[in-house]
Amino acid sequence: MEIQKIATIYTDFPEKFGLPRQSGLVEGLAGRIVMEPEFRREEAFRELDGYSHIWLIWGFSESEGRWQPTVRPPRLGGNRRVGVFASRSPFRPNGLGLSAVRLVRIDRDCAEAPVLYVDGIDMVSGTPVYDIKPYAPHSDCIPDANGGFSAEVLEKCARVEASEELLARLPEDRRQVLLGLLAQDPVPAYQEDPERVYGFELAGFEIKFRKTAGTENEAGGKAGGPVIVLTDVIKL
Repeated sequence: MEIQKIATIYTDFPEKFGLPRQSGLVEGLAGRIVMEPEFRREEAFRELDGYSHIWLIWGFSESEGRWQPTVRPPRLGGNRRVGVFASRSPFRPNGLGLSAVRLVRIDRDCAEAPVLYVDGIDMVSGTPVYDIKPYAPHSDCIPDANGGFSAEVLEKCARVEASEELLARLPEDRRQVLLGLLAQDPVPAYQEDPERVYGFELAGFEIKFRKTAGTENEAGGKAGGPVIVLTDVIKL
């Protein structure tokens, strides 16, 4: 079977670092899906706007390397191996990603119409899209499903410290997005240098931050989860 790119998604992220590890984790993280010319057929999208969410099947275009039978998820500290088919690792036999995103609107009047605007993305800008399917809550949502090890790390959100002065450098509609991204703790768990300054690009701004392990409690351990401290916001 041959697989063909049908569209490209454009987002605020030119690179992988800083992206949420799954779709839907950060509200307001937007994407614009532009179809390839041969698929810009209005009838192909008939009644799609009756759905609130869609599935995107896309390619890990920024990942290098062959598939691996076991991988080390960064959120597990980089030391615990799990099977690749028990993970969302990009090092898969076919390098395909799957994301559920909110369908905000369909622009049917622009030059590249129809263009889909979505929310809750987890892809870099320029990612190829191979298929679009409607999200059907009566069958796609399984409330009592077991989340495996992913449920363990879901609760490990970071506390974010960000001054109003630094946040004000961003457009207003990007401020809560940034706070949501930092709360997801983009730093791999095995990196623990509190003096190291990390950075990623978001919507034409360079975001700088540090990560600390939290404060010590009376027993000598760390109280609470990690703390992400925003240190700079630079217009590029």
